[in-house]
Amino acid sequence: MSKTRKTTPAGVVFRAFPDGPADDSLLDPAELERAGAMQPAVRTSFVSGRAAQRQFAAELLGVHAADLRCDYSCPRCGTGPGLSHGRPGYARSGVRLPLLLSLSRAAGWTLVAAVVSPPPGLRLGVDIEDPSATGFPGFGDIALTEAERRALLGCPDEDLPLERARLWARKEAWLKMTGEGLLVPPGTVDVLSRPGISDPGAAATGLPSRLVAAVALG
Repeated sequence: MSKTRKTTPAGVVFRAFPDGPADDSLLDPAELERAGAMQPAVRTSFVSGRAAQRQFAAELLGVHAADLRCDYSCPRCGTGPGLSHGRPGYARSGVRLPLLLSLSRAAGWTLVAAVVSPPPGLRLGVDIEDPSATGFPGFGDIALTEAERRALLGCPDEDLPLERARLWARKEAWLKMTGEGLLVPPGTVDVLSRPGISDPGAAATGLPSRLVAAVALG
């Protein structure tokens, strides 16, 4: 895992790392229960991501990772120590810690975005995408608005996967930020020039240049 913090002008800090074996002793019981129901490859990615997210959070807050407890929140399921999905968060000694987090996984990599001591009401969403996964027939009809499809007209064939992935990453980041997720049809969310979304490159995120990232803050 890279130990370098990557920061945007808006104060979002990134940490990117490849999937691999991880110490699951840092995970809470709810996380371990969820991991236990997964296929081996998915479980490795999940455990690796959660462990790294916790270690990154501890580093940013200046506490021990083993002292953190999950404090996730979901618009539909609420909050509580038994929750292992939704908006990431951590508590220490029963007190929720001042840190916004968002995590995304794709193509063997995980990206965690964070904002330390955020102002009240601030929300964060991050997403990474592999352009090679956007080439299936009908992608535009499912994922893009009419305006976005028009914007891609005339785009060279070799550039289309990258541009499609960029739009998809922006949609995912935005819907993570709002908490709606894919309950909202992505083809109804126009992100061509939506305020609050940016496209950090490899220099900002630490990801391989073949992957695309987007972050939403608002």
